[in-house]
Amino acid sequence: MLMHLSHFNARATRLVWICGFLASVLSAQVAPHFKAQEIDTQVSIGYGLALADVDGDKRIDILLADQDLIVWYQNPSWEKHVIAKKLTDKDHVCIAARDIDGDGKCEIAIGAQWNPVDTLDSGAVFYLEAPEDRKQLWKPIQLSHEPTTHRMRWVRNQAGRYDLIVAPLHGRANKNGSGAGVRILAYHKPLDMANPWNTTLVTDAMHMTHNFEVIPAGTNDEAESILLAGREGVLRLDPSESGWRPHWISKHVTPELQGAGEVRWGAFAGGQPYVATIEPMHGNQLVLYTPPPEGPKDGLWSRRILDDTLVDGHALAAHDLLGLNNRQIVVGWRAHHKIGTRVGVKLFYTTKENGSGWQQHLLDDNSMACEDALGADLDGDRDVDIVAAGRSSHNIKIYWNLKKSP
Repeated sequence: MLMHLSHFNARATRLVWICGFLASVLSAQVAPHFKAQEIDTQVSIGYGLALADVDGDKRIDILLADQDLIVWYQNPSWEKHVIAKKLTDKDHVCIAARDIDGDGKCEIAIGAQWNPVDTLDSGAVFYLEAPEDRKQLWKPIQLSHEPTTHRMRWVRNQAGRYDLIVAPLHGRANKNGSGAGVRILAYHKPLDMANPWNTTLVTDAMHMTHNFEVIPAGTNDEAESILLAGREGVLRLDPSESGWRPHWISKHVTPELQGAGEVRWGAFAGGQPYVATIEPMHGNQLVLYTPPPEGPKDGLWSRRILDDTLVDGHALAAHDLLGLNNRQIVVGWRAHHKIGTRVGVKLFYTTKENGSGWQQHLLDDNSMACEDALGADLDGDRDVDIVAAGRSSHNIKIYWNLKKSP
């Protein structure tokens, strides 16, 4: 009996050791390793980033809507090219860049005349027409606009063409988030640029919005949906023949929930989708939403706080950076007007297919007052790298994904 017990204890000890060894190997495999490179230290206010191929060399370049300039940084030298200067009296605020005609070079739109307290006369929307040499100044073509232009994206429609969707911060003549709803518009680019751009209403269901996300479609032929974050929560909008169908992911109708600022779409290894947000606008919480396991498909999603220590959270990205077949979350905060408070960027990741077990890794400790962050494979190694723009830190940094320790 004692012999059998000793054999059992020895086997149990070996099993524990093997499990511990496998856990350590798995941990080492997914441990994040990034190397920061600062490519610009002369940024005024890094309002908005875009990542796209500007010059058609099949490399992803970095674009920035800065306070008085629109610039792009050429991959791989990261030489800075100014393509527009001070389009309006007040600041530029956002940028959209995407190849919408299939020629391998991106088209660019800009939001400007930024004044969030003026809900009547602020805002501007421009399409930039490219010259032969894309390093030179581009021709700005001003389009119609709603006040407080704030965010924009190119989105593929049901006809396979691309619309410019523009989200203001407030509704027209809106005061303190009350009054008219925010008019999210889709701009339809004409085949002949001498003709005006028609617009259609996407939604006016919110009274303040902050950012929105393009949900990746299943194929390159499918129309794309969007996620909109604002005062009333998180709203998914799906294109249809009769307009955009709304589905509330989260509806903020109680004092405890005060809206969302940033929003990104993600998925776990098992295919289950999730939505990540920063709450409230410019808030302290990184929040995860997952579909309820039971109930109607159009019901509200379950809410869970992953982090409540952000100080003026303002940047969010979701990509598979670690090769886990799921999307990890990058979150940045800027601590605007909070002197002496540390700023930075964090990565949240999990190996669990049910969305539990999140760990965090500090990508940047106090050298990036993060205004915006995006991810893309910048060096062609099939790993997603992170680009961040800093406000009070006045910089652009690339966080190169090394995947494993060098």
